[in-house]
Amino acid sequence: MQVANDLDIEALEGLNAGYMRSVQTSDVGWFGKNLAEDFLNSSPDGSLVDRSGFLEQIARPATITNLRAEEVRIRIMGDFAIIHGRTAYNTPDGREGAGRYTDVWARRQGRWLCVAAQVHRG
Repeated sequence: MQVANDLDIEALEGLNAGYMRSVQTSDVGWFGKNLAEDFLNSSPDGSLVDRSGFLEQIARPATITNLRAEEVRIRIMGDFAIIHGRTAYNTPDGREGAGRYTDVWARRQGRWLCVAAQVHRG
């Protein structure tokens, strides 16, 4: 097990920003590089979606705009990290929306891969 350092925090901050950007821009390629093969996502509707299903969902154009992460907390536990954050965005009719997310990352073969995510919109 490696000890977390500032480089891990920087890497995870960059991955969190990339995740948010890629949701907004439907960037399937980014997710293809950064999701583990055994990735699972708990969706806002309560469904559990595997990597393939998640990539299909991401490929569809986002209906929200101005997606941003707030109140981001990164916790590293050896080769495992959890990112908690709040989302803010605009709905298709221009209203403000918000939610929370939790992403779970594992260091595999020297790089961080997202192994699980959970999204709540409220």
